Amino acid sequence: MIQMEETDNRLIKSVSCQVQGSECVINWHWPESVPCVYVHKSRLDEPFDPFLLTSRDVKLYTREEYKANRGYREPVEGIGRYAYRIFPCELRDGKPVMLIPAGEDHIGRVSTGKAKIYYSVKRRKSWFRPYQSIQIRIFSELPISRDVLCYVKKEGSYPANKEDGTQYAFISDLEPGENLMPEIEIGKNDYIRLFFTDGKKYGELYELIPE
Repeated sequence: MIQMEETDNRLIKSVSCQVQGSECVINWHWPESVPCVYVHKSRLDEPFDPFLLTSRDVKLYTREEYKANRGYREPVEGIGRYAYRIFPCELRDGKPVMLIPAGEDHIGRVSTGKAKIYYSVKRRKSWFRPYQSIQIRIFSELPISRDVLCYVKKEGSYPANKEDGTQYAFISDLEPGENLMPEIEIGKNDYIRLFFTDGKKYGELYELIPE
């Protein structure tokens, strides 16, 4: 069990996170009054409540370790955006008490790259029918929520953006690896292309690549 309490003192400041080769290196301003810290890592978009933390969720890190390693270092694992929260501690009866500061001075953020999403559209036309059957294949490096992608249908040419045609949502989340969508029928002169539902938001996390 972690002892913790809130504090108005913003003891940890200037948190920086950098990817150096296969390591993520975190540095921060460490005042002399802080003997050790708790370090917590999470995905940037995950909900966070410090009062729900347990000893399994954090790592105790001393000033001596920080000096010896020239920062806090850990292997890069996974692709995405992460938040590192550095909680200062004070010692009481030889045991660390986590101090939870206000604001975000104790938080550092890092991106470990974009996950690649490959997709292709397989067509099967029939000379005797006014429609063609298509099947969308998506290969992803990570699990993807159904609301990240959409597909757009346009008559006569490929759509230029998600508003350039009729937009359709995916009905299920995507698993890592190959995902084959159910076949659908469209007009013989219709074209399909995939887009992010929010290009600014998801474009920072994923790279969408047609095959």
